[in-house]
Amino acid sequence: MNTPNKLTVVRMIMVPFFVLFMLTDFAGAAGKWISLLLFVAASFTDYLDGHLARKYNLVTDFGKFMDPLADKLLVCSALICLVEMDRLAAWIVIIIIGREFIISGFRLVAADNGVVIAASYWGKFKTVSQMIMIILMIMNLGGIFDILETVFVWLALILTVVSLVDYLYKNRNVLSMQS
Repeated sequence: MNTPNKLTVVRMIMVPFFVLFMLTDFAGAAGKWISLLLFVAASFTDYLDGHLARKYNLVTDFGKFMDPLADKLLVCSALICLVEMDRLAAWIVIIIIGREFIISGFRLVAADNGVVIAASYWGKFKTVSQMIMIILMIMNLGGIFDILETVFVWLALILTVVSLVDYLYKNRNVLSMQS
């Protein structure tokens, strides 16, 4: 197993620990900061594994499948924790997770037809905005940060919808393959 794939597996292993520290008093007041550290570290592995895979030509079928799954697991877990903590509205999380299911389904249909669909810049912007939103919401610093949280919640939501529309439009031919 190459380094990018190991990083993907490490990211997946980090998720239950992240959830543990987010939703329990296991570490007391430090739990919030431990969960923040875990989320930031896991998010960084997302960047790093992709960078290493492309730079050193270490792209594998395992990585193509598991990397997006690990990303979704991390982000969706964080969003669900934030709903549980009453920090984020469920309808927002439903839209974000719904988009992920739609895109994953689309990718499966495309792969079944031998088509590989690359990630777009809209999707990358969406991911970065979601990660910043989650980081701000975990920190929960109040004051001016409440405004930043709100801005990033709306930015993440808008980019989620825009990236979905862009993705569906650019890959509309995938649907015609199923006729």
